[in-house]
Amino acid sequence: MIHPRVSLHQVAVIDEPTAAFLDFCRSIGVQHCTLAAPRLQSDTDRAAARDSSVRIGCINHLFAVHPDLERDTGAAVEGLLHTIELAREIGAPSIYLLTGGRGALSWETAAQRFADLIAPCRDAAQKAGVALLVENASPLNADIHMAHTLPDATLLARIAGIGVCVELHACWTEAMLRDNLADALPLAGLVQVSDYVLGDRSTPCRAVPGDGAIPLEAILRDVLDLGYRGLFDLELVGPRIAAEGPREACTRSARYLSDMLDRLGA
Repeated sequence: MIHPRVSLHQVAVIDEPTAAFLDFCRSIGVQHCTLAAPRLQSDTDRAAARDSSVRIGCINHLFAVHPDLERDTGAAVEGLLHTIELAREIGAPSIYLLTGGRGALSWETAAQRFADLIAPCRDAAQKAGVALLVENASPLNADIHMAHTLPDATLLARIAGIGVCVELHACWTEAMLRDNLADALPLAGLVQVSDYVLGDRSTPCRAVPGDGAIPLEAILRDVLDLGYRGLFDLELVGPRIAAEGPREACTRSARYLSDMLDRLGA
């Protein structure tokens, strides 16, 4: 039986229909998942999400990519308001965001621009009972995101008045990581888990937990000791996942993470 706090991200099998992904989750015993907003635009996909026994823990949404925070003229707000309505319809309690790139703005100016743009969406999300989260992501995603360390994501969340999605793949090398987690986790609505094999240079370059160098058990022990009570989301994508086969990699990941959470007493 897979631990009930394990979640699986749709990105691993993004080309499959949502119904097929949800059936796969159920078949391997995963009870929660994260869905990608672009896959929820059809009535069929939304019906599958509403009707599935697998609970939708979160939706992934790209915010200001029209084309970036500096030049967005309102499409970002319109798009997120639409995703908030989708979340309400399918019963998803949260949406995690990539911010959009900074353009020519300084980080501080871009952060305020993000906060100003997201303000009406934050109010709509609160009314819908949906939490908005911003994640930390690799600097190689600077074209679509502006928060590239966990402290930066936490600061941005506070400026915007929203929560945090903690992406361990993007922060495991940071100094004072336990302190950074202690600061972020009171705002956290999701923790994302994968591994990294030293020497991989592609992006994305995720690996099945246990196959790489990230000291996941020690980090997750800290996450749990610091009081986090939410889901652990497996976000698996990249050449290693494709080479093994996404379904095989997801199954192995879910079992590995489940066993670890059991050992840690989650």
